[in-house]
Amino acid sequence: MRRMTGLCAATAGVALLLTGCGSSDTDHDRDVTVVGTGEVRGAPDVLNADLGAQVTAADVSTAVDDVNAKATAMTDAMVAAGAEREDIQTSELSVQPEYGPEGRTITGYRASNSVHVVVRDLTKASAILDAAVKAGGNDTRISKVSFSLEDNSKLLGDARARAFDDAKSRAQQYADLAGLKLGDVETITEDTSGGNFPMQADAAPEFKLEPGQQTVTLTVNVTWNLK
Repeated sequence: MRRMTGLCAATAGVALLLTGCGSSDTDHDRDVTVVGTGEVRGAPDVLNADLGAQVTAADVSTAVDDVNAKATAMTDAMVAAGAEREDIQTSELSVQPEYGPEGRTITGYRASNSVHVVVRDLTKASAILDAAVKAGGNDTRISKVSFSLEDNSKLLGDARARAFDDAKSRAQQYADLAGLKLGDVETITEDTSGGNFPMQADAAPEFKLEPGQQTVTLTVNVTWNLK
């Protein structure tokens, strides 16, 4: 069961278009368009991390063999710490030559092997990253760590309701000011924002992770007929 905390509503960024109130007999000439915003916050429930190993060796074969061994050790360590093996996926493999000071002579080869891991039990996230770092040692590389909501449909629904209520309240106020009544909704468009919040991390043991709050913001543009 996912936990949702700190639900809140925010209203911001309101725009108004009021055209021809009382100046025409056609309903289409008496419209009010407003922008309503709803913001909802909840606790993230998923950690995403991109990490792996990088080694340098005198020849390509040795570099590839060494980096694959390190990557396998890191993956096995994460699984032992609680990650699901099916949630660990290879994301990058590369081999590049290393050059001497003059930039022409190849002195060795640098190989990288990275994976993307999804941790669905945040109580195990720190231990999983710690295990990977210890297994990879000084060859460990971590490029990104971020938190997200695996399913934000509940937050979107709450934000949508708040945004529409915000828009309707503002439209009603303008209808009252114009001495008219709020009629039927003619158009609705929406825009959403909210997703991963990246948290950069260095490859150090005993990670202290703070998921914080995930924010979903939804904006609706609604046009009402005035009568």
